[in-house]
Amino acid sequence: MKATIITQGRQFTVSEGDIFSVNRYPETKAGDTVTVDKVIFAGEGADAKIGTPVIEGAKVTLKILENKRGEKITIFKMRRRKSYYRRRGHRQELSVVKVESIAL
Repeated sequence: MKATIITQGRQFTVSEGDIFSVNRYPETKAGDTVTVDKVIFAGEGADAKIGTPVIEGAKVTLKILENKRGEKITIFKMRRRKSYYRRRGHRQELSVVKVESIAL
């Protein structure tokens, strides 16, 4: 069964056993479980359900495999002929999660 969920301000289409990265869940560690109740679509084929805006009582359980930091990106600003430049870096905090179950 597939489900489309909203978590961390983004939409993901997932099925049981999928592993993906999201923005880090605050105050969690590896091994914790997170329940997402914003399910906007669930099912496949004729038995698919579409929420208005969410499906009441539907839940997706996620298990946090690890918390890590993403790739470093460099932000570079420059004004030509003004001897001005700024170089900044950023690494996003991420949680790697696995879909444990989808319940309707």
